[in-house]
Formats: sequence, structure tokens, C-alpha cells
Amino acid sequence: MNRRGPAGLPAVAALLERPRYEVFPAAGVADAVTEWVPAGMTVTVTASPARGLEPTIALAEQLAARGYRLVPHLSARLVRDDAHLAELVARLRAAGVGDVFVPAGDADPPAGRFHSSLSLLERLAEMGRPFGRTGITGYPERHPLIADDVTIQAMWDKRRYASYIVSNLCFDPAVLAGWIGRVRARGVTLPLFAGLAGPVDQARLLRMAARAGAAESARFLTRHVEWFLRLGVPGGWRPERFLSRAAPALTASGANVEGLHLFTFNQVKQAETWRSGLLERLAAGELR
Repeated sequence: MNRRGPAGLPAVAALLERPRYEVFPAAGVADAVTEWVPAGMTVTVTASPARGLEPTIALAEQLAARGYRLVPHLSARLVRDDAHLAELVARLRAAGVGDVFVPAGDADPPAGRFHSSLSLLERLAEMGRPFGRTGITGYPERHPLIADDVTIQAMWDKRRYASYIVSNLCFDPAVLAGWIGRVRARGVTLPLFAGLAGPVDQARLLRMAARAGAAESARFLTRHVEWFLRLGVPGGWRPERFLSRAAPALTASGANVEGLHLFTFNQVKQAETWRSGLLERLAAGELR
């Protein structure tokens, strides 16, 4: 007899087929991706204000050579000047990268003249749009420093330069649904990738955060307090439960959700084991 599962999951099965896997540059992550993420999948690589863009570009080059589709983060506030940007573009194009993600980044002060993602997007346009696809950030849950209306207006301002939007971490399906509605009501029609936190081990994640440095850890913990509170409760965070409840918003007519963006926090094995196992259970009819 088939076990009853979350009713919304079959509707989002297609989104689970080819998600984007987000990782950050760290020792061993390239080998973990190679071992666990199927070849040809999309891997996004974050950038750290403490370490600069070099680790991001180097990991992107390494994984692109192993057959993955890479989307490095070009954090605007980490780009020193036009010459630095030209160098980054040349390296990524030589590696076969055709898709980049352009956040503003957290570097304070900025490394150069690019204070916002819009300013970097404008410069890339002046350079002839060297990448076929360019992504920008969306904030379903409140940005810690910027009002909701401002972030949605920013998406409108950047729509001419961007190809898609990736939503930041969100833990409430109703909040995600409301945000998608507000974005579309503003006339922003870019495709969306819905951000989803994968299954993680809290103790391991905290150890990794500590190794990343006190400043980086403090920044992460400050922005994601709610998530850590949920992780502290047994069974408190189940990505499949979130997907089931978010399914109507993700599959609604006009939502234009292109895929899922899986935040792995470098726990690649856990993320892929969860994803592939969930797909197997759906295919077997164990979840309906």
C-alpha cells in the first residue's frame, strides 16, 4: 500500500529534476560536487567579502572543466575597477561560463566604484553583454537593511539587464506566495528560481561557519536566526514539507517559476541524497 505523502509534491516534481546547487568556495567542495552532483547540472558559486572573488572564479573554472554548468557570483562591491571586471569576464568566458549571478554583495566599503548590482549590470551591458544569462536577487523574506518595496522596485530597475531572479532563503510558503504575487503585480515578468534550503546537519553547519571566520559567521547567523531556531527543533525543517505547501504558488499560472535554487551550505551529499530519494519516492507513487 502506498504511504500517503504531502499532496503538493507531485506538482513540483519537474522542478526537482534539474535544480541549481549553490555552494561556497571551501576545501573539498569541488570533489564533493563531482562525487554527488550528476554531471551537466548547474552549480552556483557564492562570493565572500572576506575572501574576495578569486576563490569564486577559481572554483568555477575547476568545476566547469569537470562538465558542470557554472553560475559564479559576481558581487558588485568586490569588483575593483573596469580592468578587474574585464579580467574576470575573460577568465569565465575562457572556462565556458555563460551565466553569472550579480548581487550587490556585503563588502563595506566597496572595493571600487561598483556600489550596487545595477551599476555592475550597466557596465556589463556596455561591454556587450558578455554572458548569455544574468541573474539577480529577490527577497521574499525581508532584507535586513532594505524595505520590501525598495527591493521589488530594484528588480524593476534591473529587469532590462537580467535574465532571471533567484529568491533568497524563505521558510514560509505563504510569504513566498505573497512575494511572487507582488513581483508580478509590479510588472516584473522575469523567470524565477525559488530558493530552497536543503536538509543540513546543524552541528556540521556551525562548524563550517566557524571555520569561515568570525565576521562571516556573525553575518550569516544574524541574517538567518529563524532558520537556526527551526533547525534546533527535531524535524523542524523539512524541505519536502515546504515544497508541498508552496506548490500552488510555484505552479500557478503566471508565476513563471523556472526552477529551484538549492542552498546546500556545502552539504552536497545530504542535498543530493534528499533530492534523488524524493524523486524516487514520487516515481514509485509513495507520495501522492
